[in-house]
Amino acid sequence: MTFKELGLSAPILKAIATQGYETPSPIQAKAIPAVLDGRDVMAAAQTGTGKTAGFTLPILENLSTGRRAQANHVRTLILTPTRELAAQVGENVALYSKHMSLTSAVVFGGVKINPQMMKLRKGVDILVATPGRLVDLIDRRALTLSKVEILVLDEVDQMLDLGFIHAIRRLVPLLPQKRQSLFFSATMPREIGALADDLLRFCNLYGGENIACDMYFSCLDGN
Repeated sequence: MTFKELGLSAPILKAIATQGYETPSPIQAKAIPAVLDGRDVMAAAQTGTGKTAGFTLPILENLSTGRRAQANHVRTLILTPTRELAAQVGENVALYSKHMSLTSAVVFGGVKINPQMMKLRKGVDILVATPGRLVDLIDRRALTLSKVEILVLDEVDQMLDLGFIHAIRRLVPLLPQKRQSLFFSATMPREIGALADDLLRFCNLYGGENIACDMYFSCLDGN
């Protein structure tokens, strides 16, 4: 299987070719078609298996059509637990979209907030953020989440470990009900299921327990 066979367009294929990508990893082969199809997804895969490309590539494809982000709005919100991961995801988004007209920004704490507010003034298609800084920006009315089309929670297990659950639950009511939601994590503890109930559409997980998403799959241990 090739990335072209997964349904990605020429600008994205050109960008990933320069990064030396030839064939998709197991998590990418499963996630990309599901995300392209607009499904809600929960996916488990170990760090270093290509999870980031598994959701960013199809998101870029889906965002390539449609209206650009309005002022102080974002079309896709990617939440990460740490500033280091946010910066890494932001770099990947920029690399994969370099032949496209989409805009992106990365925001996290520990740095001055005013430059980040300026970046959001015109709106961005993709915003990568840590939960705490995102809450700060919303409190300052620097952006609104009312037009988010796609929500991504990356490394959800780390978010729970770091105590971001309260910030995430505060953000949920600010999102439109009609959206695509994606969970990506290195592990899938049961605590994630309770959060998924609030954010994702129906699927069957944990031996018959009802968890809300369209599709769940695991690529742990090479599966």
